[in-house]
Amino acid sequence: MATVYHSLQFFHLLTSGSGVRMLMTRFGGLPPQSAMLQRRWQRIVPQTQIDDALLLLSGVLLVTITHFYPLSLQGSGLTEKLFGVIICFVLGFIALGRRSRTQPVRRTAFIVALVAICVMVRLATIKKPLLGFV
Repeated sequence: MATVYHSLQFFHLLTSGSGVRMLMTRFGGLPPQSAMLQRRWQRIVPQTQIDDALLLLSGVLLVTITHFYPLSLQGSGLTEKLFGVIICFVLGFIALGRRSRTQPVRRTAFIVALVAICVMVRLATIKKPLLGFV
């Protein structure tokens, strides 16, 4: 069971790192007429949706293995990470969305999403809830 847990944990870290890299790559290619976004594979491959789905699946499997459930006293740190992931998804949608938003709004959403990712990494490494409700 320990090898399954560690393999799944490694996969979860790999997909989360890949998601951060894709967020930064896509935001860097946002200016109009960007050569990066004109590449065929960037337009065809839905890499962010696949990566997000794999990240969510690995997170759910980790929860079922460890029995630390969000929204419980045991899993208060996990609850904070879950809210952080939701915040990152929303901010990523704002920063990378196709709706016409001004560049300062997109840039602010991107920076706040990166800050939320840093907070989640800190929460994952110290293993204690940051807000201290428990």
